[in-house]
Formats: sequence, C-alpha cells, structure tokens
Amino acid sequence: MVMFDRNKANYCYSDPILYPLLKEHAKRMRECPTEAESTLWLHLQQSRMGKPFRRQYIIGDNIADFACLPAKLVVEVDGAYHDDLRQQYHDQTRTHELERLGFHVVRFTNDDVFRRIDHVLETIKTKIQ
Repeated sequence: MVMFDRNKANYCYSDPILYPLLKEHAKRMRECPTEAESTLWLHLQQSRMGKPFRRQYIIGDNIADFACLPAKLVVEVDGAYHDDLRQQYHDQTRTHELERLGFHVVRFTNDDVFRRIDHVLETIKTKIQ
C-alpha cells in the first residue's frame, strides 16, 4: 500500500517489497540518462528555479524523471516510445496515481526539450510558483 504524508513532502512510501527494485532502477537511470533528461537536468541546475529538483526520484511505486518536492511537481520527459497507445495508457495511470498523492504532473517531449527549452523552463517555473 502506498502512503503519502502530506506534512512531510520528502516522504512517499512505496511497497516495501518493491522499493529495493525501484531504488536500484532509479540509480541506473540516474547513471544513464537519456540525452533529453541530461539536457533538462543541466538547465534545471543552471536556471535557478528557486526550489530544488531531484532526478529519478521514487514517489509511491513510480520513478519520476524530475521532482520538485516543495512544489509537489513532477516533470516527465517523454521519448518517442510514449507515442505507443499502451504506453500512453500506462503514462495516464501513473499520472493519476501521482496526482492522487498530491503532485501535479507536467509532461514534455524530447523535442520540446531540444527545440523549446526556454518554453519548457518557463512552464516549470510557472508551475512551482
């Protein structure tokens, strides 16, 4: 059972059996990010958003690409495989679960990150204020 203590934004508990697997997977994803994730992470670190971000952060039974815990914001960067209908359904299910836990989810495509990074950063900045 996933529990979220709204008084402690840093704590989102996953299934105790699943957590070690999620932790290892998140570590691997931090070590080998996609090019779009690397680009956005670099910009998030340099843009001085005013609030900290974490990458490949476990929230419930999900791993968010980026999370701003004080703002309860999750930022997802979607590659081409997210165009698949089954993946879209999975993404929608994840978004609903994260929203149920009190987070707002915003999604960008790889193309958004590469071609419209200023728009991406401005959208994120607006969401965390």
